[in-house]
Amino acid sequence: MSSRSTDRAPRARGPSPPLQPSTYKELLRLSTTTRSLVLGKLVHSYMIRASYRPGLFMHNILVNMYCWCGDPTTARQVFDRMPVRDAATWNILAAGYSRVGYCGRALDVFREARSAGVGLDRFSYAGSLSASGDCGDVRTGRVVHGMVVVSGLSRRAFLTNSLMDMYSKCGMINEVRLVFDHAEEPDEVSWNSLLSAYVSVGWPEVAVNILVWMHRSGVKLNSFALGSILKACSGMKDSDDVRRMMHGCVTKVGLDLDLFVGSAMLDMYAKNGGLEEAIKIFECIPNPSVVVFNAMIAGFSRLGTKSSRKDRFKALSLFREMLRRQMKPSKFTFKSVLEACMSVRAFRCGRQIHAHVIINNLQDDEFIGSALISLYSTSNLTMESLICFQMTPKREIFTWTSMISAFTQNEQYEMALSLFKELLGLRRKLDQVIISSVITACSRMGMLRIGEQIHGYATKLGHDRFTVYCNSLIDMYTKTGDVGASIRIFQDTGSLDVFSWSAMISSYALHGNAGDALGLFEKMKECRVVPDHVTFLAVLTACSHGGLVDEGFRYYESMSSEYDIVPNSRHCACIVDLLGRTGRMVDAEGFILSSGFANDPILWHVLLRACLFYGDTERGIRVGERLMVMEPFSATSYMLLYNMYLDVGKVSSAMRTRGLMRERGVNKETGVSWIEIGASFHSFVTNSSYRHHIDFIYEKLQEMMLHIKQKMGKAGPRILELEYQSEKWRENLMNSHGELLAVAFGMSKLPESVLIRVMKNQRVCGDCHNTLKLFSEVERREILVRDSVRFHHFSWGSCSCGDYW
Repeated sequence: MSSRSTDRAPRARGPSPPLQPSTYKELLRLSTTTRSLVLGKLVHSYMIRASYRPGLFMHNILVNMYCWCGDPTTARQVFDRMPVRDAATWNILAAGYSRVGYCGRALDVFREARSAGVGLDRFSYAGSLSASGDCGDVRTGRVVHGMVVVSGLSRRAFLTNSLMDMYSKCGMINEVRLVFDHAEEPDEVSWNSLLSAYVSVGWPEVAVNILVWMHRSGVKLNSFALGSILKACSGMKDSDDVRRMMHGCVTKVGLDLDLFVGSAMLDMYAKNGGLEEAIKIFECIPNPSVVVFNAMIAGFSRLGTKSSRKDRFKALSLFREMLRRQMKPSKFTFKSVLEACMSVRAFRCGRQIHAHVIINNLQDDEFIGSALISLYSTSNLTMESLICFQMTPKREIFTWTSMISAFTQNEQYEMALSLFKELLGLRRKLDQVIISSVITACSRMGMLRIGEQIHGYATKLGHDRFTVYCNSLIDMYTKTGDVGASIRIFQDTGSLDVFSWSAMISSYALHGNAGDALGLFEKMKECRVVPDHVTFLAVLTACSHGGLVDEGFRYYESMSSEYDIVPNSRHCACIVDLLGRTGRMVDAEGFILSSGFANDPILWHVLLRACLFYGDTERGIRVGERLMVMEPFSATSYMLLYNMYLDVGKVSSAMRTRGLMRERGVNKETGVSWIEIGASFHSFVTNSSYRHHIDFIYEKLQEMMLHIKQKMGKAGPRILELEYQSEKWRENLMNSHGELLAVAFGMSKLPESVLIRVMKNQRVCGDCHNTLKLFSEVERREILVRDSVRFHHFSWGSCSCGDYW
């Protein structure tokens, strides 16, 4: 049975029937208007199949279509195949590159046009000036300015406005004013350009004077001018009279119901705490647009923690109202709403808004991505933050800053440094905020050498003129034990703010220099810098570490009497520590009960340490049992209480405490001590199987302990009572005293003149403290140990903490 073949030969296609040129023109203009690249390419391909040969005019329309549809590469290909080009062709291509952000290529097109001998017109110069401004290339902008003057076109308002715009984008306000003053016929655009230039450089007072000058010159105030000046008033602090005057001016010219002006006026009030006025304006605007809603939501989301939670929740209520009105939120809406969720810690609501972001296909926006990163990091969900970061295709520098800050805030410092290293490989321009975040990570990890490298790198970038960056450096050198470097940074900082003073006072306080700390505080007051709660925390810490009881209480009382600052639990903890250091346990306990923070565990922890130090076992047991009720899952309270029970021979109570830990699933925090040697870090972790250099370290430690027994001729600490060659001795060191191993390792690897810096995530116990004092005395070495509470600077047998461990 024969089968027929069903395959057919392909039918040859002939040329497509040609259309009228006017049809091509209308179709290409339609694709340009609708930004439909697909339609434009279909029309172009049909022209090719129809063997239609477009002329200069049709070629210009084609190039223009590709430029407006965001495909300058194809536009350039069409341009290169054109047999004839005029000035309009070059202008269209240059404008297309500028539109998609390729300002450098736009200037290259301008240079090519000049080299080709094309007769440039005013649009050519305007385009090149706009591209120069976008690139910040003031040198090329000046060259074009000279060409405009030579061509005789500088007197035209069109190019005058372009020149002003270019100099404004380059931040050269004097040149903007010079061009305006030499303009023969300034129009409304010229005045508005001058006004917006002063607004953009942050001179709102001058911008207000320009507006008055405009009015007196008979220039009609339009929505653009008033919108610009209202934006300037948003940045003016303590200028309520000016804002009210502008409000009256807007009402007088009849633009108070204009959406653009209304939203700017609303934003002006919202940014300066005038939410009542903003709400009244919002209620008066008929059919408020998304922009108006955005301004209101942003105003409520910017409210600080001093405002009521109910007021901050109004941002979410406004967003819900937008959805009820079936309005489509913009990316600015979502950014402000996500910030509001962070402000009120409404993380479940933030997840729901994240879903709305995905529904509206805005998850690729870099501003929203940054807000989502911050939202999840605030709720300690750094992996979700990292996913949002990885899903953001266009990662601006603030996106990297948000992710690095997220790692730093959640104590994932190694991840923060790793991400920063990746950012350096991209050769992106770094700002002072991201540098400060990375320096904070180095500070918390005790990475002095890496911190010094970042310090040098940032100084080369010119960030040393920023106060925020200098403050982070002071903190970093303080936390890594280099007080001298902190002092130098403080003295070299050009503009000291309250954070700079507080950081330096804290540096002195933490390193046991109470006199210097209080002296600096008095100098701060002489400089008329008003201290805040952080400053007083540093001052009280200095009094505590220096045992200055009278001074401590005097500064504590001055907080509320002189500066209207309400002390918090950390300030009270300093007073408890101050009383505990001097052995005044009864007064310390009485202060806690009368402070208003009797339910805060931090105060009782401080008292418990004092009881342990002075051997007030009865009170310590009572405080420890109280802490077990307040913090049933905190291992520190259990361990201290366990040791106290053993000290007084209450073995059964000690065993009961251990049993409670097991029943409640409370595990002792893993102890980690680490030391930086060169570019490497060496950690000593409790119960670890650390073997690298371990035998060598034990040999060095044994040698040092023999040295102590031979030279001191007296009984050492309890650590030395065990037979140091035994496995029990080794196990005891690894499980509880990793800082001794780190110090021994440092002594064997670092020169004698170098300070040994060791970090520990737990407090140094009394035995280790006394042993380290002996090490520093016998070996003639300076040792710095930073534990979870304070610094211990051991120097030739003495300690900066005054032996209060």
